[in-house]
Amino acid sequence: MAFVDLHTHSTASDGSNPPGVVARLAARAGLAAVALTDHDTVDGLEEFLAAGREAGVEAIPGCELSVEGEGAGIHILGLWVPAGPSLLSSALAELREHRHTRNRKILEQLARAGIRIDYEEVQAKAGGAVGRPHIAEAIIDRGVCRSFSECFDKYLGSRGLAYVPKKTLTAAEALGLLRRVGATPVLAHPIYMGLSMLSLEKRLRAFMDLGLEAIEAYYADHAPSQTAAYLELAGRLNLGVSGGSDFHGAPKPESAIGAGRGDLRVPYAVLGELKARRRALGLTA
Repeated sequence: MAFVDLHTHSTASDGSNPPGVVARLAARAGLAAVALTDHDTVDGLEEFLAAGREAGVEAIPGCELSVEGEGAGIHILGLWVPAGPSLLSSALAELREHRHTRNRKILEQLARAGIRIDYEEVQAKAGGAVGRPHIAEAIIDRGVCRSFSECFDKYLGSRGLAYVPKKTLTAAEALGLLRRVGATPVLAHPIYMGLSMLSLEKRLRAFMDLGLEAIEAYYADHAPSQTAAYLELAGRLNLGVSGGSDFHGAPKPESAIGAGRGDLRVPYAVLGELKARRRALGLTA
């Protein structure tokens, strides 16, 4: 049976592998298809697509958008997004400008805590878009923390000393953008939203009215019982299903591409069904 991974990250956002390497790692893992879904950016997609063609793995251009929520981590994946200039890339460019401001504020907070890091140092580590994992690397280099998880717990996470909120899109804005550029919007890792199944169903119905097409039922941190519950809910609501490892490389070493913590397997049929839904909407895949 062929398998896919429809949720991965590269150095274009907060992963440790360049976009082309992600495609090659997917091919090496024996995957039939892989999607690159970096946070709030489409940078790196052209490199990723070219590497996918060369490596013989089906490469799907994507992104992951952070969405405003009542204290819950709501992320929307966009699959089959345009790799070049578009309404989406313009909107994301504005978010990236805010990210630079946010990163500098984080460094200011760290300096007040006695940890002095130059922005240029963090940029050099990133080699592209700067994110909190790159700041975490600098903290680890100074011996203040020993791991990424410790850095986020103490300083960079939502309860950390140096946390600065990120500017995000509303659900209507994110889903509207994705639909306008012909992408398939997917609710990512529903487990992280911390909702009961009844509350999740209500949220999904509201998002479907705004253009949501699928839910990420298969995910590295979903227990088999949770995956089964999400699959049942998707079937009842006539939602598509997606799945992926949320591969980041070094920042999340516990999650391997295509396998998550070792037991994740997303059948190619999942991708085939998403493609069929796109064709029914007159979209190509």
